[in-house]
Amino acid sequence: MPAAEIDVDVRLTRALLAEQHPDLADRPLEIVAHGWDNVMVRLGDDLAVRLPRRALAAPLVEHEQRALPALAARLRAAAPDVVVPVPVRVGRPSTALGYPWPWSVVPWADGVSAEATSVAARTAWAGTLGRLLAAVHTPAPEGAPPNPVRGVPLRERAEARDPAALDERLAVVPAEARGAARRVWERALDAPASDGPPVWLHGDPHPANLVVAPGAGGRADRLAAVVDWGDVTSGDPASDLGSLWLCFDDEGRAACRAEIQARANGGGGWDEATWARAAGWSLLYATNMLVHPEQHPRMVPIGRHALAALLDGAA
Repeated sequence: MPAAEIDVDVRLTRALLAEQHPDLADRPLEIVAHGWDNVMVRLGDDLAVRLPRRALAAPLVEHEQRALPALAARLRAAAPDVVVPVPVRVGRPSTALGYPWPWSVVPWADGVSAEATSVAARTAWAGTLGRLLAAVHTPAPEGAPPNPVRGVPLRERAEARDPAALDERLAVVPAEARGAARRVWERALDAPASDGPPVWLHGDPHPANLVVAPGAGGRADRLAAVVDWGDVTSGDPASDLGSLWLCFDDEGRAACRAEIQARANGGGGWDEATWARAAGWSLLYATNMLVHPEQHPRMVPIGRHALAALLDGAA
């Protein structure tokens, strides 16, 4: 994990609130996550403060602040019980406090990260995620936040243009399975490119960005929140659909896909070319999680699961 450029702690968070949102400044504060890019500070029982810890993350917070209000009504209609962190307050850089970046106050959702639950248990909420993704994947305006690595045509990725870049990715695949991995990738590249309008994308809907909570049966079988929209952008829906292999087993993936196909693209669903490209995106995600295990240790099990699912399908 990169070092923090600013030490975001409770004292700084409270000072920022006191300066800009004083009605919230007396609430209890607790740091609950030091992420790759942001620090999450719980604010009372129902809110959280999301603050960048390094300069590269600041534009991502701005992207969330710009995009999520535009998506909020559609997402609430599709999945009313799922929290989406639409900012309820916006924070500005503070010269007086030496904090140079924008920040947000967002709704809090109780629960646990989906990556901490069994893959089989996730089938219970697979349909909910499918409905939410279908609601996200609608035509985006020209001013949607840019993202050079999400939603772009696969043929523009380095792995498509540079054999050495692909070889580096596939080095993490067991030697006996590399042929199957190449078939997944070649099918994705051979599939026709998306010819529809660019659609809104979450950008990174893997299990660590999904929060689950107990449902009626007391198990963590309800999708409670979809968080970390910093990669929100527009482009090919296949970029997001690659997450289905990261999240689910065969049963869960089928349930999620069924909901997407019933609702996305004006109710017509996505064609087989889109799903072939989605498998290619999933291969990129899975191998990326395995290439640098020391940087992303919590992602390693997600990558291993996705890779096994993809290669089983290719076989």
